[in-house]
Amino acid sequence: MKKIILVILLFSLLSVPVFALEDTAPEAPSHVQTLLPEDRDSFGEGLWYVIRSAFMMLQPDIAQSARTSLCVIAAALLLSVLQNFSSGATEAVRMVGIICVSALLLQPVDTWIAAAADTISQTSAYGKLLLPVITAALAAQGGTATSAALYTATIAFDAVLSGLISTLLVPMVYVYLVLAVVNSAVGNTAIQRLRDLLKGTMVWILKILLYVFTGYVSITGVVSGAADQTVVKAAKLTISSAIPVVGSILSDASEAVLVSAGLVKSTVGIGGMLVVIAITIVPFLQIGLQYLLLKLTAAVCSLISHKTVAELVENFSGAMGLLLGMTGAVCMMFLISMVCFLRGMG
Repeated sequence: MKKIILVILLFSLLSVPVFALEDTAPEAPSHVQTLLPEDRDSFGEGLWYVIRSAFMMLQPDIAQSARTSLCVIAAALLLSVLQNFSSGATEAVRMVGIICVSALLLQPVDTWIAAAADTISQTSAYGKLLLPVITAALAAQGGTATSAALYTATIAFDAVLSGLISTLLVPMVYVYLVLAVVNSAVGNTAIQRLRDLLKGTMVWILKILLYVFTGYVSITGVVSGAADQTVVKAAKLTISSAIPVVGSILSDASEAVLVSAGLVKSTVGIGGMLVVIAITIVPFLQIGLQYLLLKLTAAVCSLISHKTVAELVENFSGAMGLLLGMTGAVCMMFLISMVCFLRGMG
């Protein structure tokens, strides 16, 4: 009888790794549940479902962003008309116009900055829940050393990237916008140089962090394989164009996701990657929409009004580009990190 009990206990202990492999991804935040498909057996179908659902949620934002752009264009046109009829007070009219345009843009831009910061925080928080599950699954297959190394590197890089973004880069975006408004109002060369220096510093911080990460990915051999070169080239071109500031860096690591697409077989792999994308995709598309509309608005303003108005709108567009770079960097970092784990399982 004792031998039977011991055998049962032994089999129970041996079955623990099997249970670890069947773990599912942590539950997604409540606000992204509607973006996720019920059936997550196929990563491709699940990704298409998330993208389609995200675009359906953009309709109110399109209308709101279009109204803001039209108001800015109307203010720029009114400023041009007033300057033509007020020969003695052109500077005062220009100052009022800059103030009006800034007031129209600061509120929505502040909303998108807060949304980007919140998205980065949520993505990082979910990643901290997901990585232990992936690590346990890889360790259960015998990759104890590999899983520990990958977990440590990913957590460390996430802490540095998300910490710098939330505590340094996001506040720097606000300072950049303030300098842009002040420079448009007073036209001071020193302020303009300080504004450009601040933007350049933010860009270089993001680029250096991502060069370190993609360098780590390359050293560990993740960015390699036999994915179809046409697909890889298309993905790199898309990422490079879609993500301002850091798109060219992330595009070099995009092959990792394509090469390892066939490894996304487990429930935790499919579910985890879909949740990370679902958390990020709606704010990313919202900020991207604002970025494109501000680019278009700046182009229209350059035709109908003073160049300082167009330059100011262009600076607000640049701030949206920085936010896109930050959000896209955190999302891609977790996706590629998960690919590292999944390749280890393979």
